[in-house]
Amino acid sequence: MPIHRSNFFVFTGGPGVGKTTLIRHLQSLGEKVVEETHRAVIAEQTAVGSRAVPWDDFAACCALCVGRDIEKFDAAASETRRVFFDRGMMDGFDPRWAAPKALVAAAKVRRYNRRVFVFPPWREIYRIDAERRQDWAEAEATFERILGVLERFDYEAVIVPRDTIEGRARFVIAAVDRLAHGSGHPPACPGEP
Repeated sequence: MPIHRSNFFVFTGGPGVGKTTLIRHLQSLGEKVVEETHRAVIAEQTAVGSRAVPWDDFAACCALCVGRDIEKFDAAASETRRVFFDRGMMDGFDPRWAAPKALVAAAKVRRYNRRVFVFPPWREIYRIDAERRQDWAEAEATFERILGVLERFDYEAVIVPRDTIEGRARFVIAAVDRLAHGSGHPPACPGEP
């Protein structure tokens, strides 16, 4: 039986596009948030010398991330307030990985809000670090892969505009409020995506 949580909103996109910065900003405004799994898994696996990191064992890293995202969804399932997730379980289903059927099935029955906020590549703010090793070309390719994964899991992408943190927060909150009040569609995106 599918578990639909229309109050669960996912932020996704390639690396270094401002998702976590916006999550932290929304949290400072009193919003309920769930931290990103991928960076935590990479840091933990690196600390223990495991190969379950994207550059050594991509499949093992993806499986760990999806499993943990399923646990986070389940842990928050009774939450009635809106919740913003820094990535969701669908982020682990990279097309370069043949995901186990059980994980795909688990993700298909756990449904976030159908509209997912996607952050486009933004060269001016992109930085690499210990957990984010992708070069710019890979960051751009990730954006396109994510759009494909969202379609595979029947989610609709809402592109978040490149803007100040306050501007992005206004855009997201306005979109969420609009969806909650039944208009069905987020506000028009000002400027370029």
